[in-house]
Amino acid sequence: MLSAAAGVLAVLVVLAGLMWMIGSSDGAEHPGRAQQGEQDGRAGQPGRSGQSETGTDTVELVDSTTHTTVEGAPVDPAPRQGTDGIIVHPLRPTPVHAEPGGEAIARMTPTQISDTWLPVIDERDGWVRVLLPSRPNGSTGWLRGEDLERAFTPYTIRVHLESMTLRLLFRGDEIGSWPIGIGKADTPTPAGRTFLLGSFTDAEQQFSPVILPLGSHSDTLDDFGGGPGTVAIHTWPTEDVLGTATSHGCIRVPRDALDRLTEVPLGTLVLVDQQ
Repeated sequence: MLSAAAGVLAVLVVLAGLMWMIGSSDGAEHPGRAQQGEQDGRAGQPGRSGQSETGTDTVELVDSTTHTTVEGAPVDPAPRQGTDGIIVHPLRPTPVHAEPGGEAIARMTPTQISDTWLPVIDERDGWVRVLLPSRPNGSTGWLRGEDLERAFTPYTIRVHLESMTLRLLFRGDEIGSWPIGIGKADTPTPAGRTFLLGSFTDAEQQFSPVILPLGSHSDTLDDFGGGPGTVAIHTWPTEDVLGTATSHGCIRVPRDALDRLTEVPLGTLVLVDQQ
């Protein structure tokens, strides 16, 4: 787990557990990834004034971020299913709808921890359905396609909780597999479909050179160390945590795994199962 600190989304991490995140990394192989140390002070602030390109008033809408809960968000209909790798980036603050052309339930901003990239799980008549970074876990929403930049990621990250293994796939083929540490019994790592939300570095901590926040949260902790209980992937000072269930919900990986994962585009799908 990780804790929020400098700036609106800067982070001060607590070594006792690990589960929150924010910032950016080096943008390798990603069209919109922020550079290390860049942060956007606008992220996570609900209810700012604004209007979408299509004229929808977004003044009263909560921003869908790792800090917020979006009421009325449709639940992910296929939490174990992969995608075709399409990811989208909002070009402007844009409304999130419960269904195509339906009620606006939130707003998605172009930048949060890093540039905002979201995995597409469905498309319909100029609309795309995406996974959201806000609570509750498994939240989804519909965005107008004309408000978005599209890209493709050939990667998928699979996390197997029972075997405590993380696998990196490239176009469906495994290109790496590592032992991991996961959440303990009372703070388990949540299963389901999520994604790489961002990456950041924090000079105030020494347990991980880069921290990769996901679009999911602890199901048992509402907050941790001042942060919103966001699940992250990161390393740990000692490797004896690998193959153990001892974290507050975060996924602890070896250094070589983290090196590979920092090259994966933001928005890449992460499938967490009980296998």
